[in-house]
Amino acid sequence: MIVVKKNNHLEYKNLNFRCALGKAGIQKKIKEGDNITPKGTFKILCIYYRQDRIKKIKCPIKQIKITKQIGWCDDSKSKYYNKQIKLPSKLSHEILYRKDNIYDIICVLNYNTRPTLKGKGSAIFLHVAKKKYEKTMGCIALKKKHLIQLLALIKKNTKIKIN
Repeated sequence: MIVVKKNNHLEYKNLNFRCALGKAGIQKKIKEGDNITPKGTFKILCIYYRQDRIKKIKCPIKQIKITKQIGWCDDSKSKYYNKQIKLPSKLSHEILYRKDNIYDIICVLNYNTRPTLKGKGSAIFLHVAKKKYEKTMGCIALKKKHLIQLLALIKKNTKIKIN
């Protein structure tokens, strides 16, 4: 079990990494855009990665190459809310193919996925942290080398407990 703590640390077995969390900290997530990292236990559904920036991720979890046509819908009125969408799109969305490196690796957590409740929050990811561990909009973020190290050790069914 990967454990994410309020003191901005992520632990797994003998690893202990500093991480960035949502601007509003860890608590029960209320709604889209509240900057809360949701409290709870989650599964990693899949991993998106930039093939031009990451050679190979050693991890048994399904991996998807990020292209310029992939986005993530955060439009709570859409039937595609909290799901991958094809770009360009008129729906409100996040672009996964970014100039900065924070989405070079994205682990999609099963927060608000089955069922997907409109407005409950979307795009809760484990991804690459900005240089100074700037707070996120609700995601968990690690240094790229730490994220790669973590993914090499986990199993397909490893859970993330955010408390």
